[in-house]
Amino acid sequence: MTMIGPENVDQARLLRLLRDDGPRSRVELTDALGLPRARFGVEVERLAAQGLVEVAGPAASRGGRRSSLLRIAGQVRFGAVIVGEGQLDVALTDGELSVLARHAEPIDVRLGPEAVVGRAIELLAKLRVEAGPARLTGVGVALPAPVAVRDGTPVSPPALPGWRQFPVRDTIAAELGCPVQVDNDANVMALGEQHAGTGRAFDDFLYVKLGNAIGCGLVLGGALYRGATSGAGDIGHLQLAEDGPLCVCGNTGCVEAYCGDAALVRQAVTAARAGRSAALGDRLAAAGTLTIADVAGAATGGDPTAQTLVRDGARRLGQVLVGLVSFVNPGIVIIGGAAPGIGPVLLAEIRGVVYRRSAPLATGSMPIVLSDLGDEAGPVGAARLISDQIFATR
Repeated sequence: MTMIGPENVDQARLLRLLRDDGPRSRVELTDALGLPRARFGVEVERLAAQGLVEVAGPAASRGGRRSSLLRIAGQVRFGAVIVGEGQLDVALTDGELSVLARHAEPIDVRLGPEAVVGRAIELLAKLRVEAGPARLTGVGVALPAPVAVRDGTPVSPPALPGWRQFPVRDTIAAELGCPVQVDNDANVMALGEQHAGTGRAFDDFLYVKLGNAIGCGLVLGGALYRGATSGAGDIGHLQLAEDGPLCVCGNTGCVEAYCGDAALVRQAVTAARAGRSAALGDRLAAAGTLTIADVAGAATGGDPTAQTLVRDGARRLGQVLVGLVSFVNPGIVIIGGAAPGIGPVLLAEIRGVVYRRSAPLATGSMPIVLSDLGDEAGPVGAARLISDQIFATR
């Protein structure tokens, strides 16, 4: 595998400026980097020789000799792989992390890592054909599980049975011949928000990822914070009550056991069988099972039982956020992954708990909002993950 990337800090800063802000003139970049023109020219030539930077055309005139625009080279391609508990989502982006091609399909993670990772590699190959000829510069991978980032492996993942310590990074890198970075999905989506979402305007924010697995990505001081062993933000298995429901991790009373999609569905089935909800009961009788979409549909349709389930889950999640907000003091909390339609109900309940119970200093001007990226946060964040690695000094 041929390693590419900047050789010094100035090259790394240049690449990140072009990735984050798009094409810019040589004059603007020279000023932003604070480099002498001759030194700047040398660094650009070196990056161009690696196929990372190219001329995009003439810049707008500022008087005198016209400058040229520089951009991330058109042949740069980042792959994104987002493994969900029921879906595999694969995308290809350009160097500015705009999605060029994407494919999502249902998948059962219980088939094992070899099958799922193998399918992801197949889909990346197909997307490369769709997006046009270009080398694959790197691949970012998001897993719904704790990840040892240094090793590129999941660690005791409740949502991924049979995946423990499987070499996800090394398997994909060996097959595709490019750098690969693996992280948990909440961290990856936080990076997506930082690059292209509401988080772009904040140096300090929390991204709360809902779904079957619940997690939290922390961006502090403008950088993703992972903690000493990549375990920061694993809020899904904080214990809310010792005598609570059994969680997939084996403990009782975890946040996920109360607030995760699977938990809400389980509570909805119980309510339907007990005759407490006509809407849920009718759907259960017709389909033989319920999904989170069924719960969301009943809640938005005015079913009081479904609304109570959603609000109870949101209230418990709000209780967790009270502690996080007081401890971290973020500039904003962004919530993603909510089932379609129930975001406003969740948000209202969470805001009520957090604003009522948190210290005024921590929440006086802190917004709590729903993600405006939706399912784009995963692909953009995965591309950002690997580009951060590649656009760093070797």
